[in-house]
Amino acid sequence: MLWYLLVFVRPYALRMIGAFCAMLAVTGLTLYTPFLVKEAIDGPIASGDIPGLNQIVLLLLLAFIGLYLGSMAQRYLLSWVGQKVLADLRSELFRHLQELPLSYHDSHIIGVTISRVISDVGVINQLLSQGLITLTGDSLLLGGIIIVMLSLNAQLALVTFSIIPVIVIATMIFARRAKVAFRNTRARNATMIGDLAENLSGIRVIQAFANESSTSLRFDEVNQANRDAHIDAMSLSFIFLPTVEFLSMAATGIVLLFGGISVAQGNLTLGTVIAFLAYVNRFFLPVQELSQLYATMQTAMAGGERVINLLNTEPAIKDKDTAAEMPPIAGRIEFQAVHFGYREGLPVLRDINLEIPAGTMVALVGPTGAGKTSIANLIARFYDVSDGALRIDGIDIRDVKQRSMRRQMGLVSQDPFIFAGSIADNIRFGKPAASLEEVVAAGELANVGEFARDLPLGYETEIYEDGANLSVGQRQLISIARAILADPRILIMDEATSSVDMVTEALIQDALKKLLSERSAIVIAHRLSTIVNADMICVVDDGRIHEMGTHTELLAQRGLYFDLYERQFVEMAVNPVEHNFCR
Repeated sequence: MLWYLLVFVRPYALRMIGAFCAMLAVTGLTLYTPFLVKEAIDGPIASGDIPGLNQIVLLLLLAFIGLYLGSMAQRYLLSWVGQKVLADLRSELFRHLQELPLSYHDSHIIGVTISRVISDVGVINQLLSQGLITLTGDSLLLGGIIIVMLSLNAQLALVTFSIIPVIVIATMIFARRAKVAFRNTRARNATMIGDLAENLSGIRVIQAFANESSTSLRFDEVNQANRDAHIDAMSLSFIFLPTVEFLSMAATGIVLLFGGISVAQGNLTLGTVIAFLAYVNRFFLPVQELSQLYATMQTAMAGGERVINLLNTEPAIKDKDTAAEMPPIAGRIEFQAVHFGYREGLPVLRDINLEIPAGTMVALVGPTGAGKTSIANLIARFYDVSDGALRIDGIDIRDVKQRSMRRQMGLVSQDPFIFAGSIADNIRFGKPAASLEEVVAAGELANVGEFARDLPLGYETEIYEDGANLSVGQRQLISIARAILADPRILIMDEATSSVDMVTEALIQDALKKLLSERSAIVIAHRLSTIVNADMICVVDDGRIHEMGTHTELLAQRGLYFDLYERQFVEMAVNPVEHNFCR
């Protein structure tokens, strides 16, 4: 995992080398200062050599200044690299998420995905930017302290090191339990964020059904599970760190006891004992840091596995190596014996054969779950056909690059998505380089001006998240203006008028007439009154096209379409006010 993630550190190798050099300087000076103290005590202080003492004190002062500068440089460089890596990793994840097909996003909770990008990447950054340097520096410091202590007095050093087996055993116990505990924290954290995102997205439904208490209770359960997981993980650290401190005090006592006896017997100098005490103190500091680093590593490993799994998730729909750019299209669409299913063994579409001439409007009607939206999704290549072929202008869409094809398509959905920003920004989304004049022209064609002119800032009016300060119809008109500005050759409309009132529907229908002019259009319709003028109507049921023809031809057949139309006619008759208004 580390090797995989080091790719993101590589562009900043020079700064990491600088941080590594600063770490080496800090490590060397940390080892050197206790030795200087020993030399001062055993030399100038013992002999009364004031000039010699001044020289050692000056060296100590320079060493402390070096430690200060080295530590500052190391922290700055690591923080700088860390933030760069954090931004790069999140950007790469976002780019990859955009490349993953709808099948991935349909099957993964948004909140959990956000947790991967925000929370998991954050803990990985700690490991990459600081953990590696800390691990190297502390390891070198521990090795250096052992070597220096052995060189000063091997007998006292070996007695002091008698507690190392206890440290090793405690670390092994901590490591085994921490691995499980910290993985559990990442999983619980992702679940909590996922539940939070879902509840916030559905806040309108929660309030409409006065269901705040039950949703709060459910979130409390998820939140408490997350809390308990973190407490369990932290409890291990809270037990382990005091254990290390206790062993540090035990080692200090060993040095004082055996070192003091040796000084009293004249076998050891006082300066050596004081140096030993300093080295013992420094010995356990990196042990504590490494134990904390281990906790960070376990958290990062748990998050890193998920991030790498996400980055390694291959898009189910990929461009072939030989894929070419889609040439300018006329808009002829052909389904040839197409079969499709979202899951293997569960077919949604069966043997679809359909030819849509360029510049014609084809309507797809039928009961809910019949497969209408699946046909539209295949045209946009949000999914690939399971069998058969789908061609545009005679070209199999699997042989061209997805983006080059989709740039010539437009989508107007039942629930149009509106981004935070101005009305103009949302219309311009279909053509980012468009001028304000082009945006306004597209907006006027789509009847956006009917409500935009009444707003204080007109087309520059800011829209709340998900268009909360606009009606469904207004959002739909903006999405139509977006499609008009993009000027697609193929347009997909998924029940674009099913959720609006009759007045707004009239505005939308007028805008759609302008949008549909000389384009190939696939219209998924619930209200049959909106597609009576379609060039061809396909009646879809149980994954098959059962009837095809014009409105008049299908009524004459007195089949499925006739039944659907009659049913809606009866519904309108039950509500004569609405029926008269429609007429």
